[in-house]
Amino acid sequence: MDLNHIATFVRVVESGTFTAAAIALGLPKSSVSRGVAALEAALGVRLLQRTTRRLSLTEAGRQYFQDARGALGGLEEANNVAADRGNAPRGTVRITAPGDFGGGMFSEIVAEFTLRYPGIQLDIVLTGRRVNMIDEGFDLAVRAGMLEDSSLVARKVASTTLGLYAAPAYLQRHGHPKRLADLTKHNCVLHRSARGVFPWRLSGPRGPELVSVAGTVTADSLEFVGGLVASGVGIGLLPDLGVEEEVGRGRLVRLLPAYALRGGALYVVTPPLRHVPARVALLRTHLIAEFAKRMGPRRV
Repeated sequence: MDLNHIATFVRVVESGTFTAAAIALGLPKSSVSRGVAALEAALGVRLLQRTTRRLSLTEAGRQYFQDARGALGGLEEANNVAADRGNAPRGTVRITAPGDFGGGMFSEIVAEFTLRYPGIQLDIVLTGRRVNMIDEGFDLAVRAGMLEDSSLVARKVASTTLGLYAAPAYLQRHGHPKRLADLTKHNCVLHRSARGVFPWRLSGPRGPELVSVAGTVTADSLEFVGGLVASGVGIGLLPDLGVEEEVGRGRLVRLLPAYALRGGALYVVTPPLRHVPARVALLRTHLIAEFAKRMGPRRV
């Protein structure tokens, strides 16, 4: 039995289409199709039902997929254990992080790691979508907010605080809000997370208060929201840590400093594995240490 054909079949099922599997495997679509057909011929049973629009597993295919994926995972783990006995860590680590992490602190942390461990290749996916780490083959994830999958191994590395900011040009045109209720009279740049528009429930002298705001722009990237706020479009709720440089340059002004959105958490997450490859453990340790150092003990 050709293990490559088994691995190809598993990737096709995980990817959902022959085309997506071919891209993931770096093979022509025809080679992927032939590999699955050869596996079915060797087993003497049909594993996939093919139509012009979609693929579906037969009953035999569903059971075979579950067994084969578990067996391949065991082989990969054995390979990782053997590889870790070498002198220098090497191999690829797949990591996903929020789309807003495209620059600044996260890129600096990654750059430091790659210079320290040149034998380790990093495959980084920045996205606002909450990926399935196990099904999509990710070794590590940096996640902000609430964790939904309790099977994952998570380490909280920081707690974040968001404050109210605006550009001096905007404040010259529209004035400074003097109290929280004044925000309803201003144009606010809103952030839409995977769960919807980011609510402005701010902690202040009287405890948590919800303020109803509106604006001309809503975006799913905090980095983009920050750029619009710095350009004078309106008032935004932005991470304090991420805008310190802009405040120092005078491009942003902190408003109503007694109010903030608190409690957002940042995690480094790994799938539940019996053996964590050395390259993954090294990156995980590096991320945890650097996030804690740069975000400061007051936020952890």
